Amino acid sequence: MQAVLNAALPIFALILLGFLCGRFGVFTREATDNINRFAIYLALPALIFTTMARITPAEIGQFGFSAAFALGIAATFLIAYGLGRRRGGSVADASIEGLDAGYSNVGFMGIPLCLLVFGPEGLPAAVIATLFTACVLFLTAIVMVEFDLRRGVDRGSTVRRVLFSLLRNPLFLAPIAGLAVGLPGLPLPLPLDTSAKLLGGAASPCALICIGLFLAQESGVAGDRRLIWLLVGLKLVVHPALTALLVYYVFPVPPLWARAAVLLSALPIGSGPFTLAKLYGLQAGVTSGAILVSHLVSVFTVSALVAWLG
Repeated sequence: MQAVLNAALPIFALILLGFLCGRFGVFTREATDNINRFAIYLALPALIFTTMARITPAEIGQFGFSAAFALGIAATFLIAYGLGRRRGGSVADASIEGLDAGYSNVGFMGIPLCLLVFGPEGLPAAVIATLFTACVLFLTAIVMVEFDLRRGVDRGSTVRRVLFSLLRNPLFLAPIAGLAVGLPGLPLPLPLDTSAKLLGGAASPCALICIGLFLAQESGVAGDRRLIWLLVGLKLVVHPALTALLVYYVFPVPPLWARAAVLLSALPIGSGPFTLAKLYGLQAGVTSGAILVSHLVSVFTVSALVAWLG
């Protein structure tokens, strides 16, 4: 219980604070968008950059963690995708459902939670998990949706469009820049280091407040409720169970990294799938409902997991 109070409760308290601010109109939708952009384009990249700039070759070489986490995402995605196709859904719709099932809220929720539960030693795992989720998984879903919706259109232009989008993503560029500094052991100039730390310190509270604002202003359980609960079950139960199987019984993973992998896999659905669903007009109601329900249910599931890990 002490672990829950010390780690999970502050996380959900800030999400609840953001939700109340959104519900009572303290922040407008435009203000929420601006806070979200600040977190994505400045604060989170700064935190990720400073973390990766101090990463050691031993930490980046945790191939067991990377393989287990990536395969856990892939397996959950494929289960949801296969079920979607079996129901007669298109490749694009099934891809969004797969993204919902495998997309943990690692950037906004995983980084601050790992900091609280594991301390600074847990940050590299959260950053690597963010790369797999926000870049690899998200990019895979975009490619599948684009190829399905643009049948008969020049696929080379689609690939170029996707790659260009990825190269403009600060959550993709920040860890690469940090690795370019950290792996060779290059020292960060003190003014740059201090500035990045100050900016990165705003990442966790802004990200958590944004989750609450997003849930209050954008989400609602307006789609197929059976499908919503199916996706929530895949995300909060199947995904962490598969990851736990991989980190404890298949791959050699150090204890802290194994626990971080399970915790990160058990997080609720992030806002990324809703952004994509809304952009393409695919399963937006189901996705927003699944995000809302997964966050509500995760108050209990993540708290229980944090207590167990503690």
